[in-house]
Amino acid sequence: MLILSATAARAQIRIWADTDERAPSVTLTPYIPATGGKHVAVIICPGGSYHWLDRQAEGIDVAHWLQSQGIAAFVLSYRTVGIIPFITHSRLLFRGVRHPDMFRDVQRAIQLVRERAQTWNIATDSVGVMGFSAGGHLAMAAAEFAATDFLAPIGIHANVSLRPNFVAALYPVVTLSDKRFVHKRSRKGLLGEWGKNNRQMRDSLSLERHVPSDCPPAFIACCADDPVVHPANAALLDSALTARHIDHRYIRFNTGGHGFGASATRGTEECRRWKEMFLSWLQEILSRQAQHDLSTRDTTQHSNE
Repeated sequence: MLILSATAARAQIRIWADTDERAPSVTLTPYIPATGGKHVAVIICPGGSYHWLDRQAEGIDVAHWLQSQGIAAFVLSYRTVGIIPFITHSRLLFRGVRHPDMFRDVQRAIQLVRERAQTWNIATDSVGVMGFSAGGHLAMAAAEFAATDFLAPIGIHANVSLRPNFVAALYPVVTLSDKRFVHKRSRKGLLGEWGKNNRQMRDSLSLERHVPSDCPPAFIACCADDPVVHPANAALLDSALTARHIDHRYIRFNTGGHGFGASATRGTEECRRWKEMFLSWLQEILSRQAQHDLSTRDTTQHSNE
């Protein structure tokens, strides 16, 4: 049974409760619209270099905004390295948090949202993942590596698809191998103090190198003046998606910097337009998907007559 721990704001779901995975701090916090009908769902992955999480601007603020738009939002507090290991470099001696822990967290979140879709009145074919900065890397990884079941090795066998229907990556970390553009702190956070120097590991988790032919639609946005994660990360992902003919939208704002999330004050007026642009894009892809499904049903019906 999933454990719901009451907070001042709302219930948090401990996604690893009653499993052998020892990660009690990992939670999924739902923000469900009050309106009727089946909801689109978005799992939110805040950023923080895989070392910590920006829970407000890139988590709670995003969830409140999506909820206000009739979209069911779920803030995922996935595993991160933490402040003390960051300062002491203790992972030189102890494993600590590292890949694939974070990947397991996001796959488990997708599993639970789909399994509990009836409870939250969610359309199981409209479940996406949105991430910011390092969380953007995690969100896009959920799409690119969906065919790899990170849950099975720990004895969890999902009866639902672990592939998101769409993904959004805002000012994302993308490359772990291109030394010109790599965000070193995120790479170290994900791979560990030893793993960060392993070329095979860096290449295997560089998103521009592993776009699958069935990658779900993607929304990407960044700012040209980002001083933290080089905007070339997003450009590399755009090029890789284009080469694989994946449906996506890439937006590069002139101003806005980094870390604005859904804040009403961070960034610039220009970059804060990403929210309305995302909603427009989401409506377009869901409309196309509905038309495709209708056409497929009609074709199947005619072939059976």
